[in-house]
Amino acid sequence: MITKELAVLEINAQNLGTSTGSTWFAQGHVIDSYSPTDGKKIASIQSTTQKEYNQVIAAAEQAKLMWRDIPAPKRGEIIRQLGDKLRELKPTLGKLVSYEMGKSYQEGMGEVQEMIDICDFAVGLSRQLYGHTIHSERPGHRMYDQYHPLGVVGVITAFNFPVAVWAWNTALALVCGNVVVWKPSEKTPLCAIACQKILADILSQNDLPEGISSLVTGDATVGKWIAEDHRITLVSATGSTRMGREVATTVASRLGKSLLELGGNNAIIVTPSADLKMTIIGAVFGAVGTAGQRCTSTRRLIIHESIYDKVKNALVDAYQQIKIGNPLDTNYHMGPLIDTEAVKMYLHAVDRVKEEGGKILVEAAVLEGQGYESGCYVTPVIAEVENHYEIVQNETFAPILYLIKYHGEVTDAIQIQNNVRQGLSSAIMTTNLREAELFLSQNGSDCGIANVNIGTSGAEIGGAFGGEKETGGGRESGSDAWKTYMRRQTNTINYTDNLPLAQGIKFDL
Repeated sequence: MITKELAVLEINAQNLGTSTGSTWFAQGHVIDSYSPTDGKKIASIQSTTQKEYNQVIAAAEQAKLMWRDIPAPKRGEIIRQLGDKLRELKPTLGKLVSYEMGKSYQEGMGEVQEMIDICDFAVGLSRQLYGHTIHSERPGHRMYDQYHPLGVVGVITAFNFPVAVWAWNTALALVCGNVVVWKPSEKTPLCAIACQKILADILSQNDLPEGISSLVTGDATVGKWIAEDHRITLVSATGSTRMGREVATTVASRLGKSLLELGGNNAIIVTPSADLKMTIIGAVFGAVGTAGQRCTSTRRLIIHESIYDKVKNALVDAYQQIKIGNPLDTNYHMGPLIDTEAVKMYLHAVDRVKEEGGKILVEAAVLEGQGYESGCYVTPVIAEVENHYEIVQNETFAPILYLIKYHGEVTDAIQIQNNVRQGLSSAIMTTNLREAELFLSQNGSDCGIANVNIGTSGAEIGGAFGGEKETGGGRESGSDAWKTYMRRQTNTINYTDNLPLAQGIKFDL
């Protein structure tokens, strides 16, 4: 079934690493893609060699010269075509995402919808890359600022959103006049090849060079080449905080630009006035969606003591209803972790909770038997902990939800929430207007995303996505995140026959 679906994308599963032109190169060591759904090998590809990488960058540098001269609305037309093609292929690509990554089919479809949404956003944006006119202090002068393309943008993405994050970056980067070189996670290479194939076909149909969008495959070594490459003006990297530190320091050492979307340690504050039904739905989906492998997954639930037992019992009951199995079967709520290494990290985290004095309310287990042959299926865990535990302070990419009791006022809960090194997403469940507004104020959440009466995951593309502190500080997707992909230039025009100096300085000859 999967091979048939891939054929719709014109991908030969036995020959994924070949291509005419410079769209992608793959003649290095072999990378095998295994599905965590059933443990089977989907296909083998070959990683990019350094020689091939340099060919890709050379093609990108050549392509940028003509792409930046195409009017922005015409660049938007290419993204419009991409969005239309994604609409046509949504079920197929969604199934591939689900099978290769392990998220539910509905979430795979949702990820492709994010791609479509950002294409729509970018098409409109292509007619709105505006600057500002500024009043000059000098008579007969006009000032304004404008934005120009950066050049080559490197995009490094993680396995958990194998297609959407590429689209966030690529749609905006392309309408802004840049070209893109993409290094996907080695754990989900087929999703990347599918996306590259789709866009490459559109470029070809419009008589545009493949170097506008290129794909390089491989492990962290290839990512390091991108980070070190002075020809790449901006490096947009999504992944762990550890990876982000390495990218940030490497790019900064050559005075390049970086956009970092790193780890999260997201919390929902539950106040005494919270709507319990909404709270349970938001918390459970946030914790078990994508098997807890979202950077916006709900890790911590900070609950007021007066309703703590009520919320805890409702959550434990809800977890008994979670169905775990093949993500392509819509009867299941939760699929597998990405691989057996992720399972080891999950088990280690549960052990650390116990060692530090936490109490496990819903036990951890690795599922075995028919349907679980991959060894990647685990049960979601609920644990009572204290916020200062070392394991709680660090992100574990797994379905582990920590319950933390708070006493006193909502300010005490906000302090607990903020007392971690990450700062991506946050939420408060309350029907108290004062609590909600305080949470959103400068004295409230210190995260890049702060929600009221919805969970921590499921961000819309219309708003800028990103976080503070060890989350990296980057912003992708909506709002004015497009400015990250451009360089700002301030212009002053003197239309008189005099040359007055700024600040009233006199310099007579």
